[in-house]
Amino acid sequence: MPASKISRLHQPYYRNGPSHRDGADVSFHDIVKLFGFRTVTIGKWVNNQEQQLAANLFFDALCDLMDILGVPEQVISLNGSLSLAFGSGGSKHSSAHYDSTRLTLALAKNAGGGALAHEWMHAFDHYICDKLFIHSTADEFASVAWLTDREQRQHPLNQKLNDIFTTIFLSSDKRAASEYVERSALADRHLDNFYYAQPQELLARAFEASIQDQQIKNAFLVQGTKQSPEAKLGIYPQAKLRQIISLKLLDYFRYLGQAINK
Repeated sequence: MPASKISRLHQPYYRNGPSHRDGADVSFHDIVKLFGFRTVTIGKWVNNQEQQLAANLFFDALCDLMDILGVPEQVISLNGSLSLAFGSGGSKHSSAHYDSTRLTLALAKNAGGGALAHEWMHAFDHYICDKLFIHSTADEFASVAWLTDREQRQHPLNQKLNDIFTTIFLSSDKRAASEYVERSALADRHLDNFYYAQPQELLARAFEASIQDQQIKNAFLVQGTKQSPEAKLGIYPQAKLRQIISLKLLDYFRYLGQAINK
């Protein structure tokens, strides 16, 4: 069968990271057990072979993400609060989706690969909101709340996160929007919508770019931040700003990992 006729799930996803499974198959039950996810839901149209392929891909990608960030397993599952869904529970017009009401990260069966890092950051952005701000509601994202200048809880980790938001959203003199925000807003105007310049999307794409720029590569975890049609719209951080955001994001998570492991 020609490669073009094979579903995306069955085509290889490039990765160069260390072996996490030693060639063995794993199950979604193994993923839940290792990382502490709350639940996992598999769609009724996912057959056994597809479920096995997906479990191996999820396992390797989540382990690679853990290695890149320098955090323990509990961070990946957001202290056991996050659920996973594969081929089930997604958004109608989206290959991947984070449902903030169900605290569920969902990937479509044949089109969700490459979006895992993006959706995971949406989940983290939602999870961290009440840890960063003194007053927040259950449905809020930290990136959105930050722009309302809320009172923050004083903590070294929160200071680092505040610095990340400042770098992503504001110019170097803090008097205007960053060029990353401006390019994203320009793309929205060109497409006549408001999506790319949403603060939670800006943060998720900045995180994607940071992950793809690392030595460990995993195309199921993240892809498309450099050469994709979306990237050519200018909706990802570029040049020096991209490097600065990446350094600050990785510093934050490594500091978080060290604090947990003490």
